[in-house]
Amino acid sequence: MSYFDNKVPPKREDRLKAVIAHEDTICNMARKAGGKSCLIDDGERGFTQGSICLLLPALAMLNTLPDNVVLLHSALGCGSCTHSQNANVRVGSNIRQGKAKDGIWLSTALDETDVISGGEPKLEQAIIEADRRYRPSTIAIVAGCVPGIIGDDIDGVALKIQPQVNARLLPVHCEGFKTKIWATAYDAVYHTIGRNLLEERGIHDPAPEDELAVFLEQQRLARTVNLMNVSSMGRVDEQELERLLNSIGLETNVFPVFSHPDSFIKATRAALSISTCPTHDDYFLGYLQERFKVPSIIRHMPIGIDNTSLWLRDVAAVFGAEEQAERLIAAEVAELKEALGEFRPLFEGKKVFVSAGEFRALATSRLLQEIGLEVVGIRSFHHDDFANVEYEKLAGEAKSDYVVDIANVQPFEEANLLKRLKPDLFLGHANGNMTAAKLGIPTHVIYNTGLSYIGYRGVYEVARRLHRQLKNPSYNRNLSQNTRLPYTENWYGAEPFSYLNTSGRAVNE
Repeated sequence: MSYFDNKVPPKREDRLKAVIAHEDTICNMARKAGGKSCLIDDGERGFTQGSICLLLPALAMLNTLPDNVVLLHSALGCGSCTHSQNANVRVGSNIRQGKAKDGIWLSTALDETDVISGGEPKLEQAIIEADRRYRPSTIAIVAGCVPGIIGDDIDGVALKIQPQVNARLLPVHCEGFKTKIWATAYDAVYHTIGRNLLEERGIHDPAPEDELAVFLEQQRLARTVNLMNVSSMGRVDEQELERLLNSIGLETNVFPVFSHPDSFIKATRAALSISTCPTHDDYFLGYLQERFKVPSIIRHMPIGIDNTSLWLRDVAAVFGAEEQAERLIAAEVAELKEALGEFRPLFEGKKVFVSAGEFRALATSRLLQEIGLEVVGIRSFHHDDFANVEYEKLAGEAKSDYVVDIANVQPFEEANLLKRLKPDLFLGHANGNMTAAKLGIPTHVIYNTGLSYIGYRGVYEVARRLHRQLKNPSYNRNLSQNTRLPYTENWYGAEPFSYLNTSGRAVNE
C-alpha cells in the first residue's frame, strides 16, 4: 500500500530510519557508507537545547504558493514564524511574477475552551470565512500540536466542508510532537499535494486538425523535466540550473515553491523529475514515479564544481545528451577555475565549520574543499542513508579526519566544538550563526534566497563572498570582545558530547 493512501505521512524515523543524535567522524561515516548502508542507531541527549518545529519549513513552502491561504489550526503563537518568512514571500513573488505579494495566513487561535470542547466547529467556520473573504484557489489547513493532542480530524472537516467552498482544501499534518525530524514537514506538504491536487490529464483521441499540435506538445513534453526547487533556493539559483539544462536542450518545469496550485498538474506529464535536494524531494518524487510513471534522479545536490557536474551528467544520460553535457562542463569548469585563482591564496590554510540541514551541510562542505578551504567540522541537523555518497566524497578529499555532529541544533555542543576547533570561518543558517559570531568567528549564511549558491555560478559567488569576509573579520572580533555566551569555562573544558547517549556512550548525570 502506498504511503499516500493514508491520511497522515509516516515520520522519517520510521520511513528512512533517520536520526538526530549521533557523534562520529567523516572517515568513519564514509566507511559505513562504503558498506552500502550508513544506518546508525539514534541516540538521546541527557540535556537538549533548542530544536526546529515542523511548522517552520512547512509554512516556508506553503506561504510561497500563489492564490493560497494558509489556515493554521493551532494556538495563535504557532504562526509567529510567518512574519519573518514574509519578506522572502514578497521578494520571491516579485521576482517570479512581477508583483510583490504577502503570504496570507489565518489562525483558528485555539484556546483552553477549544482544548476541552474540541476545535472542529471553529475550523469549519474559519474555512468558510477564508474562502468567502479571499476567494483563493487553495486553502492549506495546517494542524499544529493542539489538534493532534485533542483529536481534531482536519481531514474529516475538509471532506465535510469541501462542497461548501470553491477553494481546494489541503489538510497538512504538522503536529510537531509526533517526530523529532523537522524534514518530515516536507513530506507533510507533498503528501497533501499528491492526495488533493494531482490528477492525470492527457490528450486522448484528438480531432484530425489537432494532431499536429498534439504531436508538437508530446515532443516538447519528451524534453521537459521537473526541476524541484526548495524554499531556501532563490530565483537566481533556479535560473542557473535552468541555464544549464537549457544548454543541453531541455525545458524546465520549476516546482513547487512559488508555483501556482493550478499548474501542479504539469509535474505529472514531464519526462523526468530532477532533485536538487534529496532531503527535500525524495517523498514526492517517489510518488510521481509510483502514480504517474515519471522517473526521477535523486542523488546529488548541485552545489560545488564536482556535484554540479555529476548532477548534470546524470540528467544528460537520460536524454542521450552526454556529448553536449561534457562540452558544457569542460567550458564551465575551465572558466570557473581560472576565476577562482584570485581567492585561493587567502583561503590556503583557513579552517571552516559548517552547520545546516543534512544535504546542504555536506554539499557545501564539498564546495569549500574545492575552493581551497579545510573543513574541520560538520553539524548536520539529521542523518539518513541519502547522505552516504556525500560522506565518501568528503572523506576522500579531507586533509585529516574531523568531527561530524548529528544534532537538531543543540548550540551548547556547537559552542564547545568551536572553542576547541577554532575555525577561521563558520557557515550556518541565518538565525544559527550567533554562537560563532559571539566567539569572534567570521560567519556567512549557508543559504539566502537573494544570493547565489547553486551551480557553477554559485561556486564563484560563494568564494567571492567568503574572500571578502575573511579579509575583514573585524566585526566578529569586536563582537566577541563585547558579548559573552551563557556557558561556563567548565563546560568549554568538558567533553563536547558528554550529554549524548549513543554507541555505548553514557549520559552525563
